[in-house]
Amino acid sequence: MKARVHIMLKTGVLDPQGEAVRHALGSLGFEGVSSVRQGKVIELELSETDPAKAEAEVARMCEALLANTVIERYDVELV
Repeated sequence: MKARVHIMLKTGVLDPQGEAVRHALGSLGFEGVSSVRQGKVIELELSETDPAKAEAEVARMCEALLANTVIERYDVELV
């Protein structure tokens, strides 16, 4: 089973990388982009076949290592 984890900074946390991308897009002539938030996607190949157990296992991985839950939020998607 494959899991995809989307990790983004929480609302209200400054995103300097996103701001740099927004500025660069403006410099390249892409007008009208008022905000950019940058995150990351992690894909995991799991041996677990039970969807509920797999999702719980990935959530534990996020809490322990993959996401900094103080400033980031994550969403788990089984694919």
